[in-house]
Amino acid sequence: MSDSHERTFTETELRQYDGRKGRRAYIACEGVVYDVTDAPSWRGGMHREMHYPGLDLTRSLRKAPHTAAVFARVPRVGILVTR
Repeated sequence: MSDSHERTFTETELRQYDGRKGRRAYIACEGVVYDVTDAPSWRGGMHREMHYPGLDLTRSLRKAPHTAAVFARVPRVGILVTR
């Protein structure tokens, strides 16, 4: 559920959170932005040598061996908006 006070991100803004040079690593899924910086499977800036932070991974999740429920383990930081 979205909170009206949540931060919003465009896809361009999301790309800035790529985990490089000390930046946080964020990903989006189904319109929600999550901080995966401290998630063990995202250490090193990439997930399973297949997914980069700073992107909307909604379509990629369809092929994943898990559901979006896995994101309950990481902080929700906002919503992704499309224009």
